[in-house]
Amino acid sequence: MTGHPITLGGIHHAAYRCKDAKETVEWYARVLGMEYTTAFAEDHVPSTGEFDPYMHVFLDAGNGNVLAFFELPNQPEMGRDGNTPAWVQHLAFKVGSEEELLAAKAHVEEQGIDVLGPTHHGIFKSIYFFDPNGHRVELACDIGTDEQYAELKRVAMPMLDEWSQTKKAPRHADWLHEIARKEHGHQA
Repeated sequence: MTGHPITLGGIHHAAYRCKDAKETVEWYARVLGMEYTTAFAEDHVPSTGEFDPYMHVFLDAGNGNVLAFFELPNQPEMGRDGNTPAWVQHLAFKVGSEEELLAAKAHVEEQGIDVLGPTHHGIFKSIYFFDPNGHRVELACDIGTDEQYAELKRVAMPMLDEWSQTKKAPRHADWLHEIARKEHGHQA
């Protein structure tokens, strides 16, 4: 969109809650190789001034991306939105190839963590598992062609418009499912 008054330069950081800051930092370093870079700890929330001690930790997710967590010891035990399925809210990280994805799966499983996948999404493949806080983590590698990505961009608005009217899955990108079925030897 040109002429918009805001020009974004990417995501500065995404922040989630954790049960234990140290455990979380150590888990992300051991399981995903993320470097712990920064921490802020305050007794009062800078934006609101309210008393709510916290530890805010930051991890390097690669390519200038930062993942952050808050430990909030004075708040009720953390939970999750019971009305949203566990598979919906997740952190997805990119890996460079299918080989890297399979190596990552083996590494994560060696850590004693259950892994689902690889799941074929037509233009990318993913594996899924949970961190010690109950956050779902996805590792994904892109496998699509430039033409496939261009077609998905072309049908994005018609799909959104149809979904808004019907609340049923639009069929504009059924070819993605066909790609996955063929790889797994299933018939359409």
